[in-house]
Amino acid sequence: MKPDDRDLVAQLCASRSGQKIDPAKDYLLETRLGPVARREGFESIADLMTGLRTSREERLIWAIVEAMAAGDTSFFRDRAAFEHFRLVLAPELAQGRPDQPIRIWSAACATGQEIHSLAMLVDDMAGQWPEVRFELYGSDLSERALEKAQSGLYTQFEVQRGLPIRSLIRHFEKVDDMWVISPQLRQTIRWRRLNLIGDMSRVRGFDLIFCRNVISGMIEPARQRVIENLTASLNPGGKVLFGADEDVVTPGEGLRPVDGALGLFALPSADRAAA
Repeated sequence: MKPDDRDLVAQLCASRSGQKIDPAKDYLLETRLGPVARREGFESIADLMTGLRTSREERLIWAIVEAMAAGDTSFFRDRAAFEHFRLVLAPELAQGRPDQPIRIWSAACATGQEIHSLAMLVDDMAGQWPEVRFELYGSDLSERALEKAQSGLYTQFEVQRGLPIRSLIRHFEKVDDMWVISPQLRQTIRWRRLNLIGDMSRVRGFDLIFCRNVISGMIEPARQRVIENLTASLNPGGKVLFGADEDVVTPGEGLRPVDGALGLFALPSADRAAA
């Protein structure tokens, strides 16, 4: 790729989704954009970029931005976070909200392994709190990633990455050389395409948000925008779980770190805020 083409991709990603793309990473750019060029009918990435400059077509711009946003994910990635959910967060939520649904959101869910991991844990724990209802949500910038997430269809390699054999047996079925998560679990999750730096004024009422390993790949203004959007999406007392190694600078009277849980931040509860 030409330097000016690499710079253009980086600029588009920063302005449209807040992504921090290093134009010097030729291999990453070519790996991500090669499939886009073929899918859009171009013979090469160079032709793709020429077509982009010529047409400035929104659909083509977003195809490029979404391709560059693709992130690595796996079932039960960073297992300590899921153990903390199982042992601490889920029981706290169940005891504190017995009469209302508990709403959990996997922001930037990619191909769905994170939210499906949460769905498996919720299903495994259902007998502990039969009166409690969990509502699960997954969102991502990429329509193609969301399509795969909603299908619940994964390769042998994908299920081998982090998925315990007992979970595979309990929650999946073999379909040819693929594995598909049970319809029961797929039906518990609601999906939505969402840009985390966009207008999220209608995204409200969540008790727990997973947004791990996302803001670390963003430019600074976008990082703060995402944190503000997520904070506004929480119920009083709600929590956001970022990646354990992510540097989170919280705004004003918003999120506060939770002691003993790396990457976990909480919004003051209604009674504490009133005090």
